[in-house]
Amino acid sequence: MKKTILACLLPFLSMAVSAQGPQLETGLDVGSPMLAGNGIYDFTEQAYTLTGSGSNIWADHDAFYFQHTRLEGDFILRARVEFVGRGSHPHRKVGWMVRQSLDPSSPHVSAALHGDGLVSLQYRQNRGSMTQEIRSSDTAPDVIQLERRGNVYIMSTARFGEPFTTVDLDTLKEGEGPGDEVHAGLFVCSHNDTVREKAVFRNVRIVKPAPEGFTPYDDYIGSNLEVMEVATGHRKVVHQIPGSLQAPNWTCNGEQLIYNQEGLLYAFDLGRRAPEKLNTGFATNNNNDHVLSFDCKYMGISDHTRHPQNQSLIYVLPAEGGQPESVTPNAPSYLHGWSPDNKNLVYTAERNGEFDIYRIGREDQKEVRLTDAPGLDDGSEYSPDGRYIYFNSERTGTMQLWRMKPDGSQQEQLTHDRYNDWFPHVSPDGESIVFLSFMPEVDSGDHPFYKHVYIRKMPVDGGEPEIIAYLYGGQGTINVPSWSPDGSHIAFVSNTDREE
Repeated sequence: MKKTILACLLPFLSMAVSAQGPQLETGLDVGSPMLAGNGIYDFTEQAYTLTGSGSNIWADHDAFYFQHTRLEGDFILRARVEFVGRGSHPHRKVGWMVRQSLDPSSPHVSAALHGDGLVSLQYRQNRGSMTQEIRSSDTAPDVIQLERRGNVYIMSTARFGEPFTTVDLDTLKEGEGPGDEVHAGLFVCSHNDTVREKAVFRNVRIVKPAPEGFTPYDDYIGSNLEVMEVATGHRKVVHQIPGSLQAPNWTCNGEQLIYNQEGLLYAFDLGRRAPEKLNTGFATNNNNDHVLSFDCKYMGISDHTRHPQNQSLIYVLPAEGGQPESVTPNAPSYLHGWSPDNKNLVYTAERNGEFDIYRIGREDQKEVRLTDAPGLDDGSEYSPDGRYIYFNSERTGTMQLWRMKPDGSQQEQLTHDRYNDWFPHVSPDGESIVFLSFMPEVDSGDHPFYKHVYIRKMPVDGGEPEIIAYLYGGQGTINVPSWSPDGSHIAFVSNTDREE
Protein backbone atom coordinates (compact mmCIF):
# COMPACT_ATOMS: atom_id res chain seq x y z
CA MET A 1 0.00 0.00 0.00
CA LYS A 2 1.55 3.26 -1.11
CA LYS A 3 -0.09 5.69 1.28
CA THR A 4 1.57 6.23 4.65
CA ILE A 5 -0.87 5.79 7.53
CA LEU A 6 -0.67 5.65 11.29
CA ALA A 7 1.56 3.10 12.96
CA CYS A 8 -1.47 1.48 14.59
CA LEU A 9 -2.35 -0.07 11.22
CA LEU A 10 1.07 -1.59 10.55
CA PRO A 11 0.05 -5.12 11.66
CA PHE A 12 -2.79 -5.01 9.16
CA LEU A 13 -0.53 -3.82 6.36
CA SER A 14 2.13 -6.44 6.94
CA MET A 15 0.13 -9.60 7.45
CA ALA A 16 -3.63 -9.53 7.25
CA VAL A 17 -3.97 -8.80 3.56
CA SER A 18 -3.26 -12.33 2.34
CA ALA A 19 -6.49 -13.92 3.63
CA GLN A 20 -7.95 -14.34 0.16
CA GLY A 21 -6.01 -16.42 -2.33
CA PRO A 22 -6.63 -16.64 -6.08
CA GLN A 23 -10.25 -17.30 -7.03
CA LEU A 24 -9.36 -17.91 -10.69
CA GLU A 25 -7.11 -20.93 -10.59
CA THR A 26 -6.39 -21.54 -14.27
CA GLY A 27 -4.82 -19.24 -16.87
CA LEU A 28 -4.32 -20.11 -20.54
CA ASP A 29 -4.50 -18.85 -24.10
CA VAL A 30 -7.68 -19.65 -26.05
CA GLY A 31 -7.50 -19.84 -29.85
CA SER A 32 -3.69 -20.06 -30.14
CA PRO A 33 -2.65 -16.39 -30.15
CA MET A 34 0.70 -15.70 -31.78
CA LEU A 35 2.16 -14.42 -28.48
CA ALA A 36 1.65 -16.31 -25.23
CA GLY A 37 -0.16 -14.56 -22.40
CA ASN A 38 0.07 -14.91 -18.65
CA GLY A 39 -1.71 -14.10 -15.42
CA ILE A 40 -0.16 -13.09 -12.10
CA TYR A 41 -1.95 -12.90 -8.75
CA ASP A 42 -0.50 -10.46 -6.20
CA PHE A 43 -1.31 -11.90 -2.75
CA THR A 44 -0.48 -8.64 -0.98
CA GLU A 45 -2.66 -6.44 -3.15
CA GLN A 46 -5.20 -9.20 -3.90
CA ALA A 47 -5.10 -8.18 -7.56
CA TYR A 48 -4.65 -9.93 -10.92
CA THR A 49 -2.40 -8.67 -13.71
CA LEU A 50 -3.24 -10.26 -17.06
CA THR A 51 -1.12 -9.99 -20.19
CA GLY A 52 -2.39 -11.34 -23.49
CA SER A 53 -2.41 -11.20 -27.24
CA GLY A 54 -5.07 -12.53 -29.64
CA SER A 55 -6.64 -11.34 -32.87
CA ASN A 56 -10.17 -10.73 -31.55
CA ILE A 57 -13.20 -12.00 -29.63
CA TRP A 58 -15.73 -11.80 -32.41
CA ALA A 59 -17.25 -13.49 -35.47
CA ASP A 60 -17.30 -17.31 -35.19
CA HIS A 61 -14.11 -17.82 -33.14
CA ASP A 62 -11.95 -16.13 -30.52
CA ALA A 63 -8.29 -15.69 -29.58
CA PHE A 64 -7.33 -14.20 -26.20
CA TYR A 65 -5.85 -14.88 -22.75
CA PHE A 66 -8.25 -16.27 -20.13
CA GLN A 67 -7.87 -16.55 -16.32
CA HIS A 68 -10.80 -18.65 -15.16
CA THR A 69 -12.48 -21.14 -12.85
CA ARG A 70 -15.42 -23.56 -13.13
CA LEU A 71 -18.84 -22.40 -11.96
CA GLU A 72 -22.42 -23.57 -12.14
CA GLY A 73 -25.76 -22.10 -11.14
CA ASP A 74 -26.28 -18.41 -10.49
CA PHE A 75 -23.32 -16.12 -9.81
CA ILE A 76 -22.09 -12.52 -9.77
CA LEU A 77 -18.66 -11.63 -11.19
CA ARG A 78 -17.29 -8.18 -10.32
CA ALA A 79 -13.95 -6.37 -10.65
CA ARG A 80 -12.39 -2.97 -11.08
CA VAL A 81 -10.20 -2.91 -14.18
CA GLU A 82 -7.41 -0.70 -15.49
CA PHE A 83 -5.58 -0.96 -18.81
CA VAL A 84 -1.81 -0.65 -18.52
CA GLY A 85 -0.33 1.57 -21.22
CA ARG A 86 -1.89 3.42 -24.16
CA GLY A 87 -2.44 0.29 -26.26
CA SER A 88 -1.99 -0.43 -29.94
CA HIS A 89 -5.63 -0.84 -31.02
CA PRO A 90 -8.84 0.98 -30.00
CA HIS A 91 -10.66 -2.36 -29.77
CA ARG A 92 -8.34 -4.14 -27.38
CA LYS A 93 -10.67 -5.76 -24.87
CA VAL A 94 -10.80 -6.74 -21.21
CA GLY A 95 -13.59 -7.93 -18.98
CA TRP A 96 -15.50 -10.94 -17.71
CA MET A 97 -16.34 -13.98 -19.82
CA VAL A 98 -18.50 -17.08 -19.36
CA ARG A 99 -17.80 -19.92 -21.84
CA GLN A 100 -19.22 -23.36 -22.44
CA SER A 101 -15.75 -24.69 -23.29
CA LEU A 102 -12.23 -23.60 -24.14
CA ASP A 103 -12.82 -24.27 -27.82
CA PRO A 104 -12.23 -21.01 -29.79
CA SER A 105 -15.74 -21.28 -31.28
CA SER A 106 -17.51 -22.00 -27.96
CA PRO A 107 -20.76 -20.28 -27.00
CA HIS A 108 -20.00 -17.46 -24.57
CA VAL A 109 -21.33 -14.33 -22.89
CA SER A 110 -18.85 -11.53 -22.20
CA ALA A 111 -18.89 -8.14 -20.52
CA ALA A 112 -16.28 -6.42 -22.69
CA LEU A 113 -14.60 -3.07 -22.17
CA HIS A 114 -12.81 -1.82 -25.31
CA GLY A 115 -9.75 0.37 -25.42
CA ASP A 116 -11.73 3.30 -26.86
CA GLY A 117 -14.24 3.18 -23.97
CA LEU A 118 -16.98 1.19 -25.73
CA VAL A 119 -18.60 -1.37 -23.45
CA SER A 120 -20.84 -4.15 -24.73
CA LEU A 121 -22.45 -7.41 -23.71
CA GLN A 122 -21.17 -9.81 -26.36
CA TYR A 123 -22.49 -13.32 -26.90
CA ARG A 124 -22.31 -16.33 -29.17
CA GLN A 125 -25.47 -18.40 -28.98
CA ASN A 126 -24.15 -21.69 -30.41
CA ARG A 127 -20.82 -23.23 -31.28
CA GLY A 128 -19.43 -21.54 -34.39
CA SER A 129 -22.26 -19.03 -34.76
CA MET A 130 -21.56 -15.35 -35.25
CA THR A 131 -20.97 -13.15 -32.22
CA GLN A 132 -23.63 -10.57 -31.41
CA GLU A 133 -23.59 -7.67 -28.98
CA ILE A 134 -25.76 -5.32 -26.98
CA ARG A 135 -24.03 -1.99 -26.52
CA SER A 136 -24.31 -0.07 -23.29
CA SER A 137 -24.84 3.67 -23.04
CA ASP A 138 -22.00 3.70 -20.50
CA THR A 139 -18.59 4.91 -21.69
CA ALA A 140 -15.15 3.98 -20.34
CA PRO A 141 -16.28 2.34 -17.10
CA ASP A 142 -13.76 0.79 -14.75
CA VAL A 143 -16.14 -1.31 -12.63
CA ILE A 144 -17.47 -4.31 -14.55
CA GLN A 145 -20.00 -6.81 -13.27
CA LEU A 146 -21.50 -9.83 -15.05
CA GLU A 147 -24.34 -11.66 -13.32
CA ARG A 148 -26.19 -14.84 -14.27
CA ARG A 149 -29.72 -15.47 -13.02
CA GLY A 150 -30.97 -18.68 -14.57
CA ASN A 151 -30.62 -18.21 -18.31
CA VAL A 152 -30.50 -14.40 -18.07
CA TYR A 153 -27.19 -12.50 -18.13
CA ILE A 154 -26.94 -8.98 -16.71
CA MET A 155 -24.00 -6.67 -17.38
CA SER A 156 -23.58 -3.75 -14.99
CA THR A 157 -20.84 -1.16 -15.48
CA ALA A 158 -19.85 2.12 -13.88
CA ARG A 159 -17.11 4.64 -13.59
CA PHE A 160 -15.98 4.22 -10.03
CA GLY A 161 -18.09 6.49 -7.82
CA GLU A 162 -21.17 6.40 -10.07
CA PRO A 163 -24.22 4.07 -10.14
CA PHE A 164 -24.31 1.04 -12.39
CA THR A 165 -25.65 1.17 -15.94
CA THR A 166 -27.29 -2.17 -16.73
CA VAL A 167 -27.81 -4.20 -19.91
CA ASP A 168 -29.74 -7.50 -19.94
CA LEU A 169 -29.47 -10.51 -22.22
CA ASP A 170 -32.72 -12.42 -21.75
CA THR A 171 -33.27 -13.87 -25.23
CA LEU A 172 -31.20 -17.05 -24.97
CA LYS A 173 -33.38 -20.10 -25.55
CA GLU A 174 -33.07 -23.53 -23.96
CA GLY A 175 -29.84 -25.13 -25.15
CA GLU A 176 -28.29 -21.84 -26.30
CA GLY A 177 -25.45 -19.96 -24.69
CA PRO A 178 -22.79 -21.33 -22.36
CA GLY A 179 -24.99 -23.79 -20.43
CA ASP A 180 -25.06 -24.37 -16.67
CA GLU A 181 -21.54 -25.59 -15.88
CA VAL A 182 -19.16 -23.05 -17.35
CA HIS A 183 -15.66 -21.65 -17.51
CA ALA A 184 -15.90 -18.16 -16.01
CA GLY A 185 -13.20 -15.58 -15.58
CA LEU A 186 -11.26 -12.52 -16.65
CA PHE A 187 -9.85 -11.99 -20.12
CA VAL A 188 -7.57 -9.72 -22.12
CA CYS A 189 -7.39 -9.54 -25.91
CA SER A 190 -4.99 -7.23 -27.78
CA HIS A 191 -6.96 -7.25 -31.09
CA ASN A 192 -3.51 -7.39 -32.69
CA ASP A 193 -1.79 -10.75 -32.74
CA THR A 194 1.68 -9.18 -32.89
CA VAL A 195 1.47 -7.36 -29.53
CA ARG A 196 0.49 -8.07 -25.97
CA GLU A 197 -1.82 -5.89 -23.87
CA LYS A 198 -1.88 -5.74 -20.08
CA ALA A 199 -4.61 -4.98 -17.54
CA VAL A 200 -4.87 -4.96 -13.74
CA PHE A 201 -8.02 -6.26 -12.03
CA ARG A 202 -8.68 -5.25 -8.41
CA ASN A 203 -11.55 -5.94 -6.01
CA VAL A 204 -12.17 -9.21 -7.85
CA ARG A 205 -15.22 -10.95 -6.39
CA ILE A 206 -16.92 -14.17 -7.45
CA VAL A 207 -20.22 -14.20 -5.58
CA LYS A 208 -22.61 -17.10 -5.24
CA PRO A 209 -25.86 -15.43 -4.15
CA ALA A 210 -28.36 -16.84 -1.71
CA PRO A 211 -30.46 -19.58 -3.35
CA GLU A 212 -34.04 -18.84 -4.34
CA GLY A 213 -36.40 -19.32 -1.42
CA PHE A 214 -33.57 -18.89 1.08
CA THR A 215 -34.80 -17.56 4.44
CA PRO A 216 -32.22 -15.51 6.39
CA TYR A 217 -32.30 -15.85 10.18
CA ASP A 218 -33.16 -19.53 9.65
CA ASP A 219 -29.94 -20.05 7.74
CA TYR A 220 -27.06 -17.98 6.40
CA ILE A 221 -24.61 -17.93 3.53
CA GLY A 222 -20.90 -17.16 3.87
CA SER A 223 -19.24 -13.91 4.89
CA ASN A 224 -16.16 -11.93 3.86
CA LEU A 225 -14.69 -9.54 6.40
CA GLU A 226 -13.23 -6.74 4.28
CA VAL A 227 -11.20 -3.59 4.78
CA MET A 228 -11.06 -0.81 2.22
CA GLU A 229 -8.77 2.16 1.73
CA VAL A 230 -11.26 4.99 1.37
CA ALA A 231 -9.07 7.23 -0.79
CA THR A 232 -8.56 4.60 -3.51
CA GLY A 233 -11.45 2.18 -3.09
CA HIS A 234 -9.00 -0.76 -2.96
CA ARG A 235 -10.47 -3.60 -0.91
CA LYS A 236 -8.96 -6.65 0.78
CA VAL A 237 -10.60 -9.68 2.35
CA VAL A 238 -9.00 -10.38 5.73
CA HIS A 239 -11.23 -13.19 7.00
CA GLN A 240 -13.79 -15.58 5.53
CA ILE A 241 -16.25 -18.02 7.09
CA PRO A 242 -19.02 -20.21 5.61
CA GLY A 243 -21.61 -18.74 8.01
CA SER A 244 -22.65 -15.27 9.14
CA LEU A 245 -20.42 -12.67 10.70
CA GLN A 246 -21.75 -9.13 10.94
CA ALA A 247 -21.06 -5.50 11.76
CA PRO A 248 -17.31 -4.96 12.22
CA ASN A 249 -15.93 -1.97 14.07
CA TRP A 250 -12.32 -0.96 14.65
CA THR A 251 -10.70 -0.76 18.06
CA CYS A 252 -8.94 2.51 18.97
CA ASN A 253 -5.46 1.01 18.58
CA GLY A 254 -6.25 -0.11 15.02
CA GLU A 255 -5.21 -3.69 15.77
CA GLN A 256 -8.59 -5.46 15.93
CA LEU A 257 -12.03 -5.61 14.40
CA ILE A 258 -14.95 -6.54 16.65
CA TYR A 259 -17.84 -8.39 15.03
CA ASN A 260 -20.88 -10.50 15.85
CA GLN A 261 -21.12 -14.20 15.04
CA GLU A 262 -24.06 -16.35 16.13
CA GLY A 263 -24.90 -14.10 19.07
CA LEU A 264 -21.34 -13.86 20.35
CA LEU A 265 -18.78 -11.09 19.89
CA TYR A 266 -15.30 -11.71 18.53
CA ALA A 267 -12.17 -9.58 18.27
CA PHE A 268 -10.33 -10.27 15.03
CA ASP A 269 -6.62 -9.56 15.34
CA LEU A 270 -5.48 -7.96 12.08
CA GLY A 271 -1.84 -8.85 12.67
CA ARG A 272 -2.29 -12.54 13.52
CA ARG A 273 -5.36 -12.87 11.29
CA ALA A 274 -7.15 -14.73 14.08
CA PRO A 275 -10.45 -14.19 15.91
CA GLU A 276 -10.86 -14.53 19.66
CA LYS A 277 -14.19 -14.70 21.47
CA LEU A 278 -14.86 -11.77 23.78
CA ASN A 279 -16.14 -12.30 27.29
CA THR A 280 -19.61 -10.77 27.45
CA GLY A 281 -20.72 -12.61 30.59
CA PHE A 282 -24.32 -13.76 30.50
CA ALA A 283 -24.95 -11.87 27.22
CA THR A 284 -24.75 -14.66 24.65
CA ASN A 285 -27.59 -13.60 22.38
CA ASN A 286 -26.17 -10.33 21.06
CA ASN A 287 -27.44 -8.77 17.88
CA ASN A 288 -25.14 -6.70 15.67
CA ASP A 289 -25.57 -3.40 17.54
CA HIS A 290 -22.28 -3.35 19.46
CA VAL A 291 -20.57 0.04 19.76
CA LEU A 292 -17.31 1.13 21.39
CA SER A 293 -17.21 4.39 23.30
CA PHE A 294 -15.13 7.17 21.71
CA ASP A 295 -12.25 6.50 24.12
CA CYS A 296 -12.64 2.72 23.62
CA LYS A 297 -12.90 2.09 27.39
CA TYR A 298 -16.43 0.74 27.18
CA MET A 299 -18.57 -1.29 24.85
CA GLY A 300 -22.31 -0.97 24.52
CA ILE A 301 -24.24 -4.03 23.35
CA SER A 302 -27.80 -4.99 22.47
CA ASP A 303 -28.64 -8.42 23.86
CA HIS A 304 -31.77 -10.59 24.12
CA THR A 305 -30.65 -13.13 26.74
CA ARG A 306 -32.40 -11.83 29.86
CA HIS A 307 -35.64 -10.51 28.40
CA PRO A 308 -38.57 -12.90 28.95
CA GLN A 309 -39.90 -12.29 25.40
CA ASN A 310 -36.41 -12.42 23.83
CA GLN A 311 -36.40 -8.68 23.09
CA SER A 312 -33.33 -6.50 22.89
CA LEU A 313 -32.02 -4.55 25.88
CA ILE A 314 -28.90 -2.35 26.06
CA TYR A 315 -25.96 -3.07 28.36
CA VAL A 316 -22.49 -1.61 28.94
CA LEU A 317 -19.32 -3.55 29.77
CA PRO A 318 -15.56 -2.93 29.66
CA ALA A 319 -14.20 -2.87 26.13
CA GLU A 320 -11.89 -5.80 26.86
CA GLY A 321 -14.85 -7.86 28.12
CA GLY A 322 -16.60 -8.43 31.41
CA GLN A 323 -19.99 -8.57 33.07
CA PRO A 324 -22.61 -6.37 31.34
CA GLU A 325 -24.49 -3.72 33.30
CA SER A 326 -28.06 -2.87 32.30
CA VAL A 327 -28.78 0.58 30.83
CA THR A 328 -32.29 0.43 29.34
CA PRO A 329 -35.15 -0.85 31.50
CA ASN A 330 -37.55 -0.95 28.54
CA ALA A 331 -37.53 -3.19 25.46
CA PRO A 332 -37.03 -3.44 22.60
CA SER A 333 -34.03 -1.10 22.50
CA TYR A 334 -31.33 -1.29 19.83
CA LEU A 335 -28.07 0.54 20.47
CA HIS A 336 -26.36 2.66 17.79
CA GLY A 337 -24.12 5.30 19.35
CA TRP A 338 -22.27 6.85 22.28
CA SER A 339 -21.89 10.53 23.03
CA PRO A 340 -18.24 11.68 22.84
CA ASP A 341 -18.18 12.29 26.62
CA ASN A 342 -19.40 8.70 27.32
CA LYS A 343 -22.34 10.01 29.35
CA ASN A 344 -25.18 9.16 26.94
CA LEU A 345 -26.17 6.46 24.50
CA VAL A 346 -28.52 6.82 21.53
CA TYR A 347 -30.64 4.02 20.19
CA THR A 348 -33.76 2.99 18.34
CA ALA A 349 -36.65 1.81 20.48
CA GLU A 350 -40.23 0.74 19.93
CA ARG A 351 -42.58 2.44 22.32
CA ASN A 352 -46.36 2.28 21.82
CA GLY A 353 -45.98 0.82 18.33
CA GLU A 354 -43.63 3.53 17.01
CA PHE A 355 -39.90 3.15 16.31
CA ASP A 356 -38.08 6.34 17.22
CA ILE A 357 -34.65 7.50 18.36
CA TYR A 358 -34.01 7.90 22.08
CA ARG A 359 -31.19 9.10 24.27
CA ILE A 360 -30.44 7.71 27.70
CA GLY A 361 -27.98 8.70 30.41
CA ARG A 362 -25.62 5.89 31.23
CA GLU A 363 -25.78 6.70 34.96
CA ASP A 364 -29.28 8.14 35.52
CA GLN A 365 -30.95 5.87 32.91
CA LYS A 366 -33.50 8.56 32.03
CA GLU A 367 -34.90 7.86 28.57
CA VAL A 368 -35.51 10.91 26.35
CA ARG A 369 -37.40 10.65 23.05
CA LEU A 370 -35.66 12.61 20.27
CA THR A 371 -37.81 11.90 17.18
CA ASP A 372 -41.55 11.56 16.74
CA ALA A 373 -42.13 11.64 12.96
CA PRO A 374 -44.31 8.89 11.43
CA GLY A 375 -42.31 5.92 10.15
CA LEU A 376 -39.08 4.27 11.25
CA ASP A 377 -36.16 6.33 12.58
CA ASP A 378 -32.95 4.34 13.08
CA GLY A 379 -29.15 4.25 12.91
CA SER A 380 -28.38 7.14 15.29
CA GLU A 381 -24.76 8.17 15.80
CA TYR A 382 -23.06 11.23 17.34
CA SER A 383 -20.54 13.28 15.40
CA PRO A 384 -17.09 13.27 17.07
CA ASP A 385 -17.54 16.89 18.20
CA GLY A 386 -20.91 16.08 19.77
CA ARG A 387 -22.74 18.81 17.82
CA TYR A 388 -25.06 16.49 15.89
CA ILE A 389 -26.73 13.11 15.93
CA TYR A 390 -26.93 11.56 12.46
CA PHE A 391 -29.66 9.03 11.69
CA ASN A 392 -31.82 7.53 8.95
CA SER A 393 -35.57 8.05 8.62
CA GLU A 394 -38.32 6.92 6.24
CA ARG A 395 -40.59 9.86 7.05
CA THR A 396 -40.46 11.08 3.41
CA GLY A 397 -41.44 7.70 1.92
CA THR A 398 -37.91 6.46 1.25
CA MET A 399 -35.20 5.85 3.83
CA GLN A 400 -32.95 8.93 3.81
CA LEU A 401 -30.20 10.37 6.01
CA TRP A 402 -30.93 13.12 8.52
CA ARG A 403 -29.23 14.90 11.37
CA MET A 404 -30.37 16.79 14.46
CA LYS A 405 -29.00 18.54 17.50
CA PRO A 406 -28.38 16.27 20.53
CA ASP A 407 -31.64 17.49 22.11
CA GLY A 408 -33.63 16.44 19.01
CA SER A 409 -34.06 19.95 17.60
CA GLN A 410 -33.25 21.24 14.09
CA GLN A 411 -33.88 17.97 12.26
CA GLU A 412 -32.68 18.32 8.65
CA GLN A 413 -32.61 15.95 5.69
CA LEU A 414 -29.21 15.22 4.08
CA THR A 415 -29.90 12.78 1.21
CA HIS A 416 -32.60 13.26 -1.40
CA ASP A 417 -32.43 10.48 -3.95
CA ARG A 418 -34.13 7.23 -4.92
CA TYR A 419 -32.00 4.90 -2.81
CA ASN A 420 -32.82 3.70 0.70
CA ASP A 421 -29.97 4.91 2.90
CA TRP A 422 -29.04 3.37 6.26
CA PHE A 423 -26.49 3.65 9.07
CA PRO A 424 -24.57 6.93 8.66
CA HIS A 425 -21.08 6.70 10.16
CA VAL A 426 -19.07 9.89 10.67
CA SER A 427 -15.32 9.85 9.99
CA PRO A 428 -12.94 10.49 12.91
CA ASP A 429 -12.09 13.95 11.54
CA GLY A 430 -15.79 14.82 11.41
CA GLU A 431 -15.73 15.66 7.70
CA SER A 432 -17.33 12.69 5.92
CA ILE A 433 -20.13 10.14 6.29
CA VAL A 434 -20.17 6.61 4.92
CA PHE A 435 -23.48 4.77 4.73
CA LEU A 436 -25.25 1.80 3.16
CA SER A 437 -27.63 2.25 0.22
CA PHE A 438 -30.23 -0.30 -0.81
CA MET A 439 -31.77 -0.24 -4.27
CA PRO A 440 -35.18 1.44 -4.76
CA GLU A 441 -37.03 -1.90 -4.99
CA VAL A 442 -36.19 -2.72 -1.35
CA ASP A 443 -38.89 -1.64 1.08
CA SER A 444 -37.93 1.62 2.79
CA GLY A 445 -38.40 0.18 6.27
CA ASP A 446 -36.34 -2.93 5.61
CA HIS A 447 -32.60 -3.60 5.56
CA PRO A 448 -32.48 -7.25 4.44
CA PHE A 449 -29.64 -9.68 3.97
CA TYR A 450 -28.20 -10.63 0.59
CA LYS A 451 -28.93 -7.81 -1.82
CA HIS A 452 -27.00 -5.69 -4.29
CA VAL A 453 -25.99 -2.63 -2.26
CA TYR A 454 -23.67 0.36 -2.45
CA ILE A 455 -21.54 1.89 0.27
CA ARG A 456 -21.58 5.63 -0.34
CA LYS A 457 -19.70 8.61 1.06
CA MET A 458 -20.53 12.30 1.30
CA PRO A 459 -19.65 15.42 3.33
CA VAL A 460 -21.22 15.66 6.78
CA ASP A 461 -23.26 18.70 5.75
CA GLY A 462 -24.77 16.90 2.76
CA GLY A 463 -23.96 17.00 -0.92
CA GLU A 464 -23.75 14.59 -3.83
CA PRO A 465 -22.87 11.09 -2.51
CA GLU A 466 -20.24 9.04 -4.31
CA ILE A 467 -20.16 5.26 -4.39
CA ILE A 468 -17.05 3.82 -2.77
CA ALA A 469 -17.98 0.11 -2.79
CA TYR A 470 -20.19 -2.11 -4.96
CA LEU A 471 -21.10 -5.31 -3.17
CA TYR A 472 -23.51 -8.12 -2.33
CA GLY A 473 -24.55 -7.73 1.29
CA GLY A 474 -27.05 -5.71 3.34
CA GLN A 475 -27.98 -6.54 6.91
CA GLY A 476 -24.76 -6.85 8.89
CA THR A 477 -22.60 -5.16 6.26
CA ILE A 478 -21.95 -1.85 8.01
CA ASN A 479 -24.44 -1.51 10.89
CA VAL A 480 -21.99 -0.05 13.41
CA PRO A 481 -19.26 2.65 13.35
CA SER A 482 -16.62 1.14 11.10
CA TRP A 483 -13.91 3.74 10.37
CA SER A 484 -10.31 2.96 11.24
CA PRO A 485 -8.98 5.29 13.97
CA ASP A 486 -6.98 7.37 11.47
CA GLY A 487 -9.88 7.62 9.01
CA SER A 488 -7.99 5.99 6.16
CA HIS A 489 -10.01 2.75 6.01
CA ILE A 490 -13.44 1.32 6.70
CA ALA A 491 -14.38 -2.26 7.52
CA PHE A 492 -17.49 -4.08 6.32
CA VAL A 493 -18.94 -7.48 5.46
CA SER A 494 -19.86 -8.81 2.03
CA ASN A 495 -21.54 -12.15 1.41
CA THR A 496 -21.29 -15.19 -0.84
CA ASP A 497 -22.57 -18.74 -0.58
CA ARG A 498 -19.64 -20.85 0.53
CA GLU A 499 -19.26 -24.55 1.20
CA GLU A 500 -18.26 -25.69 4.68
